Amino acid sequence: KFAHLRLACRTEMKPYYTSKLWWSGITLLGLGELGNFAAYGFAPIALVTPLGCISVIGSAFISVLFLKKTMRAADILGGTLTVTGTYLLVTFAPNVPQELTARQVENYLVSWPFLVYSILEIIIFCILLYFYKRKAVKHIVVLLMMVALLASLTVIAVKAVASMITLSAKGKMQLTYPVFYIMIVLMATSCAFQVKFLNQAMHLYEVTAVVPINFVFFTTSAIISGAIFYREFQSAALLSVFMFLFGCLLSFLGVFVIARNKKEEHLQIPFIDCGHIPGQKLTGKIQPDSHSSCYGTLNNEDDLVKSPS
Repeated sequence: KFAHLRLACRTEMKPYYTSKLWWSGITLLGLGELGNFAAYGFAPIALVTPLGCISVIGSAFISVLFLKKTMRAADILGGTLTVTGTYLLVTFAPNVPQELTARQVENYLVSWPFLVYSILEIIIFCILLYFYKRKAVKHIVVLLMMVALLASLTVIAVKAVASMITLSAKGKMQLTYPVFYIMIVLMATSCAFQVKFLNQAMHLYEVTAVVPINFVFFTTSAIISGAIFYREFQSAALLSVFMFLFGCLLSFLGVFVIARNKKEEHLQIPFIDCGHIPGQKLTGKIQPDSHSSCYGTLNNEDDLVKSPS
């Protein structure tokens, strides 16, 4: 964002991909995603996924430093809620062994809880897809629920792939098992369709609405899938589960407070004013027409041509 703003202020316009600052941002973003991928190999899904709320706090504070945005009371309140929720998440996260072999992943794939979960998920996804394709229902909840259902498969595959790569790096080769490549295909396919529906939601609705709802749906779906597929809460105490869910709730509220109270930036004048043109009379402010490629007309009484009735 900072790179785009700097390029926009220059008198000589250059492509954004020629900016070293833009490439620095892309590199940092890629390193962050790589670290997020690696984290699934060392920690439960129920812990890694909700910690994505930290990126929302980071974005709010970085925008103040680099983009000169104003720090709002909502940012401080949302940040406090999110940090408190994060502390509870880390403290009461399920403590389960993270070394997953290919054999274990194969056993999890054919376990009856996951099979029942998969059937229910496929039925719900098909119903939502029917309304999306046949009935042209593009409500934000429909779009982001499809993203969340796909995300549950993504996190399962990501954790399996990351765990098997980690074990292979330690000397316990897991990359020769077919399930490793099945999980890679599942990860890539589900990610591709997630991007499709998420882009549709971003196109139709404001970012301030999409970000918090997507975070809640995505996190909830990931936690449920981790609990069913990897049985992450199987040996957890009831109090730990309650405090963990309470931490999730605080994180959700924090993200909503930070994102939902942000006002979209608009031009101070919501129309195009050409000023005074000698010899012409403006019919009014020349406003963009969403159904036309032109912005309005000028009234020139001398050039009016009356059509014969």
